[in-house]
This record gives sequence, structure tokens and C-alpha cells, in this order.
Amino acid sequence: MILVFGSLNIDLVAQVPVIPGPGRTVLAPSYRTHFGGKGANQAVAAARIAGPGRVRMAGRVGRDGFGDSAIENLRANGVDADLVARADEPTGCAFITVDQAGENAITVASGANITASAGDLPAELFDSDTVLVLQMEVPFAQALEVARRTTLAAGTVVWNLAPVPERMTREMVTELLAVTDHLLVNEHEALDAADAIGLAPPSYEAAAADLARAGDLTCIVTAGAQGALAVTAEGTRLRAAAPRITPVDTTGAGDTFVGAFAAMISEGVSLQRALEVSCEAAALKCLKAGAQTGMPMRSAMGSLA
Repeated sequence: MILVFGSLNIDLVAQVPVIPGPGRTVLAPSYRTHFGGKGANQAVAAARIAGPGRVRMAGRVGRDGFGDSAIENLRANGVDADLVARADEPTGCAFITVDQAGENAITVASGANITASAGDLPAELFDSDTVLVLQMEVPFAQALEVARRTTLAAGTVVWNLAPVPERMTREMVTELLAVTDHLLVNEHEALDAADAIGLAPPSYEAAAADLARAGDLTCIVTAGAQGALAVTAEGTRLRAAAPRITPVDTTGAGDTFVGAFAAMISEGVSLQRALEVSCEAAALKCLKAGAQTGMPMRSAMGSLA
């Protein structure tokens, strides 16, 4: 079973000529509403690859229409949403601008996500077959507790260190590494994490090796058009190329990679194959607008045909 503990948002997306800087306003002809939140995104991505009934989502939404819609959307995508609880805070919301090159800028209002609690998850969820997926959009202490429970049950923890907290301490990263089997980061997140524990690697490749060694884990770095790199605790390096595409919208590409990776890990495939499938899934997502609407089904994946 793949268990995702994390955020659920509603995304409001505007297409703009350029992403505005401080003090600047740009006009968009309209906006679109999409389902988002890194947790929900990764759950949907995993379910589309793993299939219905293989993924459970845990987190919190508000007692509002956005919350109703977020839960209905998860179920429509084959995700078990029975562990999504209601909070007095409003459902989380993300405001996204996408420019003509497909790049994006995102502001997130956390809302109910800041009330997510490890206490919502019953003990029987955790066993050696559990693949837990975590991010950084819900309280760190709660995510850490869920990771520890998974580790104690001999399950597998996949932690996407994104977004990087403004105040990421040495203690936080050290605790995270201690309970993680697969750390997924992009180039910047890899360097930030290494810096937080007192290392000064010259590149994201070196940062991945440092983090893998420090946490006795496998560190996977996504590098956009350059594909992905994995470094094991022993220092073995594996690479997977990214398919060449012209992106329409990169929103959710990283989450698609994480969800696909979790699906592959749950199926027991090799690390190399997991990287290759995840790179393809992320590239296919970039060909369509919206965080979740563009996420590929297993049937669309050439590497899984």
C-alpha cells in the first residue's frame, strides 16, 4: 500500500506573458481552477501508475465546498480518501502564474493543511508493505511522527524535501534523514539540505552523495531536462535521461515524479527502472496544463507498455 500524508489544495492558475516581480502587475485573460497540494498531487500521480485501490491519502481539508471537491476528486482518481479529515481552517489554496515558456511561480495559503495530524492515522495502517510518501507542506513534527511509525513497522519512507522551509535547521534535516529510505529533491533542495547540516558541496551531484552517506539512504535528485540522478549510501550513482519535450506547463512535474517513483518502489522494481519510469511520467505531465489533469495514466507510459 502507498500511503500519502500531506497537503491538499485548490489551485487557481493564470496564464501570463511574464511572471511579475515585486511591485509589478500583469493581466491575464482568465484563470483556471485545478486540484493541487503536493500531497494530493503525489497521491493522484501514484494512483494513475499503480492503479485504483493502491493509494491512500491522509491529511486535512476545510468544512467548505473546496474541501468537498478535493475529496471527491481523490476518489475519482482511484485514491482512498477516508483518512482525509475536516478542519475548522479553510481548505488550502495555491495561486499560480504560468508564463509563456511554461515556467511557474506559486504562492500557497496553507489553511487546513497546518492542522494535519499523525493522530488521524490508525496503527493498523503501518506494516512492512507500507510505502509512505511525505512532503513539507504539513507540520514537520507530524510528518516526522508518521515516518517514525512507518520505520518501526519496517515500511519504506519516501520523503520529498519540498518546499524547503524558510528556517530549515540542522536538527530538522538530521531527524528527517534518520527515518528516510529515499530522499527526493531537486538541485536547489539538495544543496540547501546539505548546507543545513554543515556541508558545503560544490554541486548538486556532490550534495546528493553527501546526503546519501549522512542518512544511510538513497538520494534522488530531479534536474529538469537533465533527467534524474540517484546516489546510494554506498556511493553508487545511477542516471536516467529526461525525454525531450516542449513543455506546456511544468506545474506538478516534480510531484508526478514522486508519485510515479513511489508506485515503482511499491512494485519492487530496480532503482534504475524506477528512475526511468518517473522521468517519463514527469515529462508527459509537462505536455498538459494543470498540476493533476496532465498526470499520465499507466496506459500512456511507453516504459510500462
